[in-house]
Amino acid sequence: MILQENLGFLLQDKGLPADIVCCLQHLQLCFETEERARSFLYNVSSMLRPGGYFFGITPDSSTIWAKYQKNVEASHNKAGGMRPNQVPNCIRSESYMITFEVEEEKFPLFGKKYQLKYANDLACESHCLVHFPSLIRLSREAGLEFVEIQNLTEFYDDNRAQFAGMLLNAGPTFVDNRGRLLPRSLDVLGLYTTFIFQKPDPDAIPPIMTPALEDRSRLQEEELHGSSWRHQVSAMDEERNGHAEPPTIVIIPDQSKGILGPGPPELRFPEPLRFD
Repeated sequence: MILQENLGFLLQDKGLPADIVCCLQHLQLCFETEERARSFLYNVSSMLRPGGYFFGITPDSSTIWAKYQKNVEASHNKAGGMRPNQVPNCIRSESYMITFEVEEEKFPLFGKKYQLKYANDLACESHCLVHFPSLIRLSREAGLEFVEIQNLTEFYDDNRAQFAGMLLNAGPTFVDNRGRLLPRSLDVLGLYTTFIFQKPDPDAIPPIMTPALEDRSRLQEEELHGSSWRHQVSAMDEERNGHAEPPTIVIIPDQSKGILGPGPPELRFPEPLRFD
């Protein structure tokens, strides 16, 4: 319902607006089309009061696409520098297999579908890659300002004291005795990212704002290579036809996490969580 219906009207007597909207599974489903993504984000914004947060977890398209590009590069190398007759359409590891529905080397802004199957699962999950610059742009159009997008492994490292005990209790296959993620856990968690947006409060001083970016009237086609989009400020102002000029590079300090650091301190855990 949240993907298409006008929830502001349907839920007007349900105690809204709210302080938080959390989305842990389905953000990627609305990136099948731009219209669906825009409708979803406008619904989220309509349910939040000023100052409220929209946050959650979604597949990390930067990581997934970087893995896919390595496969494509390897196929080119095997072809002796010539364009191979067939572009690989899958990513394999001991824990999962990702298969793209269409064999192509470009990352469209919407509708890039793939199937994800974990080693012990019988069924596949269907997803679309979330093009993060488009997510930021559409969120801003809906009245949601960008705060942070951070890979789940980085989020865990930042909050290890709070979550290590929980993973240790879950079994010996996730973390070592110091709470550090084991290689297999790194591989799987690295497929996901956390995201945070905020609906600006005009009474807040200063109100949170997505960084002002240079407007572009004509943009050339953008390809997303790995996680490099995190340093491409100009990519956030793409036109709706999915084109962008060559990116402006912004150097982010090594100690930073996510795009703009680890996010506001009020969203961090002040004390370790206990699961007694």
